[in-house]
Amino acid sequence: MDPRYLEFISNHYMLVLALATVTFLLIKEFSESAFSKYTNLSPMNTVAKMNNDELVIIDVREPHEFILGHIDSAINLPLGKIKDQLNTLEKYKSKDILLVCQSGTRSAPACNTLVNAGFEKVFNLDGGMQAWEDHKFPIKITSKHKS
Repeated sequence: MDPRYLEFISNHYMLVLALATVTFLLIKEFSESAFSKYTNLSPMNTVAKMNNDELVIIDVREPHEFILGHIDSAINLPLGKIKDQLNTLEKYKSKDILLVCQSGTRSAPACNTLVNAGFEKVFNLDGGMQAWEDHKFPIKITSKHKS
């Protein structure tokens, strides 16, 4: 190895560390998306799918987040309870299932859980409710107190 490389690395170790970290994260992201068994849907494609197909929507946010605004007909099933509730989701196994969270990060592991449990038509709302609301798509607000 050229001694100038070693000198550069020792003088700019923070830059080299940052480059290595970004490279690792990019490779991880590309490999996860290439081998993913679920599909990310944009809010616009989600609306098209909702209009053309029967779509089961599962919102994996916590109840206090869900009541502030969710997609109409969404079922609230927090991420922490997905594995325990797989038997209740069995009736949707042959249907298209869209998983939703606030930004798309909590719904991705939920998608993996369903795929690993044998669900074949699993979709993730890319950008979550944040992207949905940014597109000015309708949301339903649930009252805390039912009369």
